[in-house]
Amino acid sequence: MKAHTRLRAALWIAAAVFSTHLQAVEAVHPPAAEAAHALHELVETHFERTLELAPLFATAIGDSRYDDRLGNPASTLERVRFENLQREALRAARALPRAALSPADRLTLDIFIEDCERTLAAMRFPSHLMPITQLNSVAIDLAVLGSGEGQQPLATTAQHEAWLKRAAEFPAWVDAAIANMRLGVARGVTLPRRAAEKVLPQLRVIANTPLDKSVFRGAIARLPQDLSTLDRNRLVAAYEKLIGDELLPAYRRLADYFEHEYLPRCRASDGWSGLPDGAAWYRERIGANTGLDLSAEQIHRIGLAEVARIRDEMDRVRQEAGFAGDLKAFFAHVASDPRFYARTPEEIVERFVAIKRRVDPQLPQLFSRMPVADYEVRPIEAFRANAAPGAFYQAPSADGKRPGVFYINTHDLRAVPIWGMETLSLHEASPGHHFQMSLAQEITDLPRFRRFRDDNAYAEGWALYAETLGRDLGLFSDPYQRFGKLNDEMLRASRLVVDTGLHAMGWSRERAIAYMQHNQVMSDGDAVIEVERYMADPGQALGYKLGQLRILALRRAAEQRLGTAFDVRAFHREVLVDGALPIPVLEQKLREWIARTANP
Repeated sequence: MKAHTRLRAALWIAAAVFSTHLQAVEAVHPPAAEAAHALHELVETHFERTLELAPLFATAIGDSRYDDRLGNPASTLERVRFENLQREALRAARALPRAALSPADRLTLDIFIEDCERTLAAMRFPSHLMPITQLNSVAIDLAVLGSGEGQQPLATTAQHEAWLKRAAEFPAWVDAAIANMRLGVARGVTLPRRAAEKVLPQLRVIANTPLDKSVFRGAIARLPQDLSTLDRNRLVAAYEKLIGDELLPAYRRLADYFEHEYLPRCRASDGWSGLPDGAAWYRERIGANTGLDLSAEQIHRIGLAEVARIRDEMDRVRQEAGFAGDLKAFFAHVASDPRFYARTPEEIVERFVAIKRRVDPQLPQLFSRMPVADYEVRPIEAFRANAAPGAFYQAPSADGKRPGVFYINTHDLRAVPIWGMETLSLHEASPGHHFQMSLAQEITDLPRFRRFRDDNAYAEGWALYAETLGRDLGLFSDPYQRFGKLNDEMLRASRLVVDTGLHAMGWSRERAIAYMQHNQVMSDGDAVIEVERYMADPGQALGYKLGQLRILALRRAAEQRLGTAFDVRAFHREVLVDGALPIPVLEQKLREWIARTANP
């Protein structure tokens, strides 16, 4: 799971183009004569407004011009303003003469129009009334930045002053978030109670930690060493006043509201079907997260078939390992044998670093283009570890100066088995999310919105596909590591069953947890975290398996059509070189590439 998914809400609120500018573009550059110029002006202006209105996103990609702003996507005013501007952006894009564009520009136009259409389709539903979940919120993002370990640079006096201004906007965000949640309660649009319960401890641990131990003091530790005594005292005083008088009281206010008003009124239902117009809302979430025109029932059937196939493969690995018992007993064996677990959190990180050292030299065998940016391995911070997933990836800055980060959750040693580490590293780091996201950012001849575009099925589908490359990269040398690969694939297959079960077929949280644990090795805690993740973010978990199946089918088609002329390095380049594409667009692009390669 990638960290940039936490920016989706900010991007969704912010991806706007000022209508006056668009009208000027159309007037100065007649579409029939200068369609390409008009398109480039449109998408670049759109992206620039995105950075202005989503300053956390700008920071995440390494653009520090807006590091002094937090933004307030919870604001109703911003939402209304955005919808009007987004409609104007779509109108301008549709007015461009597509036939006059080059194939590359037609691709850009098609993606831009689809993004605008999907954003407006999503705006039919009141997601803004649930501005905080156990997975994503400005409240947690701010704490990560304030720890000094986040994406905001804190190396100079000016950078610290920018951070102080940004953090000072947080109380206003809290007020807007509480107002939206109160409106959500009145309309019956709330989180499922069992998922919402995981939010409160996150807020309380930040709010109740004493000032001298606050996570926000991490930024003070990053003050430049060469500061004058006067400047150091000034900045320290400003930090302590902000933390003590503004931030901690805002967190306490948010936590108090969540505990005393919101949680008692959260809905008892576990799936999106319990929300007003929930069935239609879930269909929109399926489309947004997969790019495919599939019903919940179709996806459910695909999941059941994949679960059955993977179980058969697991049983063959059990036999290869020489285990005499059945598959259920084998699950218990690999889950309980102490030799399959690290003894300390530090050992977990060290093992992932060792895998990186093994994989990196092998990557040129499969890839002709390598990312400039590197990545590092870090444990997830303690204040968010309890409700965080097992691992996720944070992209590097666009210039490659700030490395990507492979975050691993080390709070529960039993949740990170050694037999699953190789697969997890392939997915989150290289050649999974790190390759896909870093390479896209570094392709500077693409429009910026495409370099930094997030497409769930493409990104997660690629990362799951990357897990299949383990043997070619010198991994999976024993049956237990191969079992780890299958266990992770089973997780993604069972998500198709469980996500649709929860949101379209009336499954309970408990039934979903039991299904997950029946089909794979998964601790009680991990099963709960996973299922509650799907409860709070419907449809996101569908992208992994559906995207992987489409990429694998494209590779098989290329191998069959091209025969001995098939070049895996060229195939991977074609998949990655145009940034994150909607799956149908990727399929069309690869079919055309196969045809050109077969008939040069």
